[in-house]
Formats: sequence, structure tokens, C-alpha cells
Amino acid sequence: MPNRPALLIMQRHLAPLTAFLEADYTVYRFWEGPPAEAQGQIRALVVAGEFPLDKALIESLPALQLIACFTSGYDGIDVDWCRARGLPVSHAPGVNHEDVADHALGLILAARRRIADGDRSLRAGGWTVDSKMITPSLKDQRLGIVGLGSIGEAVARRAEAMRMAVRWWGPREKTAAWPYAGSLLELARDSDILVVACKADETNRGLISREVIEALGPQGLLVNVARGQLVDETALIAALKDGRLGQAALDVFEEEPTDPARWADVPHTVLTPHTGGATTEAVQGMLMLLIQNLRAAFAGEPLKTPVD
Repeated sequence: MPNRPALLIMQRHLAPLTAFLEADYTVYRFWEGPPAEAQGQIRALVVAGEFPLDKALIESLPALQLIACFTSGYDGIDVDWCRARGLPVSHAPGVNHEDVADHALGLILAARRRIADGDRSLRAGGWTVDSKMITPSLKDQRLGIVGLGSIGEAVARRAEAMRMAVRWWGPREKTAAWPYAGSLLELARDSDILVVACKADETNRGLISREVIEALGPQGLLVNVARGQLVDETALIAALKDGRLGQAALDVFEEEPTDPARWADVPHTVLTPHTGGATTEAVQGMLMLLIQNLRAAFAGEPLKTPVD
């Protein structure tokens, strides 16, 4: 079927999408080195939004009609640059934010109630008749949320149900059910737990700086379910090692996959491999939107979920 549109899947972990796309499209995979003759045929790039997208590659594809972002976040894509070239970008909003919020609460519980520590202790024979692990209650813990978008609001609702006191901060104040902090430093200083849930772009790289980490303090817990680039990871590791920060629970990292050796001697951490939004139902929803956006683009119709 020579008239089938050609797609290029950019990231290796998106390879399973091939099985759902190849019935209707000619699918190439970037890491396999698509043949040179395909360069003039590729009409869409299928990408994960957290990875930087090579502008030189885009410019080398004359038939390109769409950047189809499989994920909700699209911080690796220079949308303004694409827009200036008449190249639309689609993404998958409103699909996994509730799952990410669930994961954030799981990280809070795992860290504060030391669930993973308890599992390891039991398996190592550390549970004896004269020992008991005592951990803090979540009741009355002061939870600060950085970014009150769909994920932040979902975290706030869950935290209230778990008897925590919620405040938030973002670059733009808006009407919300929870008090707004005057600054990020103020929020960190007045929080026991700080959850990073904001969008990432080049303007807020390193937003959670050494100063913010130290304001959260030696009893504080930093949770990141947004993007690794939002946190000064080197400063975070140093603060955990010398006790200026109490705990960290992270689902995202500056470089992904993160090097496990980087975390081998870092205490008081709970780490997960960027799985906050990776539920079966969310992935199915993202796939559905991807297919709908591809069909719309090639039919000359409005995209289902364009990046505005």
C-alpha cells in the first residue's frame, strides 16, 4: 500500500505503538535508522514530550505535517518554533492526571510511613518482638503544591481527604479552594511536604533550587511527579546527604533513565522510574488520542487535541 502515510517513532520506549499503527501507516523507528529514501515520505513524528526534539531533523523532513506527542506534557518540543513553520503539534491532555496524583500520594505514604523501609526490614529479619517502626501521621501535615493545574488540584483533593492542610503557589494566582502562598520560598518554608506538579519549560529549569530545598528543611519531604528538570538534582542530593533536607520521593529525574549509581548512597529517598501516569487505562487513552490526531491531520481536519 504505497499511499499509506509514513510515520517516524522517535523514542525506543514507544516501540509498542508500532503494533497499533502499522495497519494504517508505514512505521519507521528512529533508533533503527530509517532508510534514506523514507526521509521525503515521513508525514508525522510520534514523540514522548519530555525528550528534546531535534530541530535539524524536523527541517530535514519535507513532507512533515504533524508532531504527534503521545504524552500530555510537551516540554521537549519548541511549540513556538513549530508554529512559526506552520507545523501543528498534538498531545494527550486530560488522560492521566488523576493517576499521577494517585502516584504522588503513594510516594508521600511510602516516604512518610516508610513502607519500603518496612518491607526491607521485615525481609532482612529486622522485625523482632522488641522492635517497632514508629512513623509520623499524615494528619495535620502541611502540604505545599507547586503548580495548581489538573495534577496539582487532584493532589490537593486527595491530601485533604487524608487530613492534610493544603496551600499552593504558581507563577499566576487564580481562584482556588486552597490558600495561595506569596512566594515559592514562603510555601517551602511553611510546608512539611512540597509536591512539584507544574508544567516544565526553559523558563523554570531548576525552579526547586538549593534555597527552596533548604527552606523546606531537615524535616521536609520533597515529592516530584512533574519533570526532573524542575529540580536542581545536584543540590537535592547534597542536601539529602548532609541532612539539610529530610526526604525526597521522586518519579522523574534530570536524565532519564537515571543512573542508579547516582542514588546508591543517597539516604531517605523513594524512587520510581517515571511511572506516575503509566497506567493501562491512561496509555489506552493516549493511544486513542494519538490515532484520532493522526487521522485528522492526514484528512485535513482539525486536530482532536492540538497544543494551543
